[in-house]
Amino acid sequence: MIAVLPGCKSRTDSAHTQKVRIEKKDKKFTLYRNGKPFEIRGASGYSHFKTLKNCGGNTVRIWDTTGLQTILDSAVANDIAVVVGLPVRHSEDLAFYNDPEKVKKQYLAFSRLINRHKHNPAILMWCVGNELTFPVKFSYQPFYQAFNNLTDMIHRDDPNHPVTTTILNFNQKYIANMMLRCDIDLISFNIFGKLPQLRQDLEDFSWFWDGPYMLLEWGINGPWPGTEQTAWSAYLEDTSWKKAEIYRERYQRDMPLKDPRFLGASVFFWGNKQETTDTWFSLFDENGAASEVVGTMEYLWKGKMPATHYPDISFMLLDEKGGSDNIMLDPREVVSARIVMPESSGDFDKIQWKVCKEDWYKQNNENSTRRLPALPNVVVSEEGLQATVTAPAEEGPYRLFATVYADNGTYATCNTPFYVVGK
Repeated sequence: MIAVLPGCKSRTDSAHTQKVRIEKKDKKFTLYRNGKPFEIRGASGYSHFKTLKNCGGNTVRIWDTTGLQTILDSAVANDIAVVVGLPVRHSEDLAFYNDPEKVKKQYLAFSRLINRHKHNPAILMWCVGNELTFPVKFSYQPFYQAFNNLTDMIHRDDPNHPVTTTILNFNQKYIANMMLRCDIDLISFNIFGKLPQLRQDLEDFSWFWDGPYMLLEWGINGPWPGTEQTAWSAYLEDTSWKKAEIYRERYQRDMPLKDPRFLGASVFFWGNKQETTDTWFSLFDENGAASEVVGTMEYLWKGKMPATHYPDISFMLLDEKGGSDNIMLDPREVVSARIVMPESSGDFDKIQWKVCKEDWYKQNNENSTRRLPALPNVVVSEEGLQATVTAPAEEGPYRLFATVYADNGTYATCNTPFYVVGK
């Protein structure tokens, strides 16, 4: 007979001396930090902690432990709590989990790290793995054993900080397996395009699981199936202005803010990263300039409009066509490009134009994180909101980028894919 567990194995019956704990009262879960209720207003990333604090954020989520001490020092200096990710091997790597020596090495490494850092005041909780799968098959038992050994060790060695893990989207099968086979304090979701249906998913499965949860990644739709593409499968990226609108709408309309089980969320990505482009998820550029989404999050966290003004881009045209028009150019064809900005955008300092090859490189089915260089001698002239571009000589897919910078450290972005057809 299988016992159905109504929620995660909360340690609310333990002494209230824990630095961080989750308590349940009248069906409401509350996260306490240093004796006070703590609502997570978080960001996923490794940097810009001061800006996060100034915007009203209080938590950062990281995925691994590289440079952990430096990150914790910065978090302490800016009064930011940290959800520390422990990068365990993915559950699908059965060759790893069937090797006792490798599993033991992973266990000992995390044991040393946790015992080294567990007293740091910045730590909020530990997150074991990222987007793990929790299959029901018996062949995954070595993974479950290794996972449970890690969570048991953390609960034993560091009872002051809860333990979580993340799954991609809401997955009833994975949640059921976690509840029946694992011991964690709360479940975390990485969720983007399926955020609008999260409330219904939670309600539909509450008969089985009604424990606490948080979102460790949320944001706009990414460069993946379901997002609009060109004829050659290049994903179309929204302008930064449109992205800010989507972040605001999803937070206000879809975030389960009033759910008594909800402990908070971390917006993705608080920093700069390459994923198909270096602008798709990045809320900052590589030099630290802030996009409009940063101001949007300040508004959502603080409840008032930020004093900082951000430039806006309505759309870009290349050869008087948009990205959905499947722009085909001849090698070395000279075409004009322009961006359209709303009147409310105000003054700007400069516009940077560049052309890059389409980033289709993947390793182990993971997107490249290496920023592609701008091609030389492609943007031949610039004037105002316009530029003249010479198509590359080599056949293939490319993108034209325009970045508008204001003199207050903010920027706006847009890009358009095009294809050079060989002769």
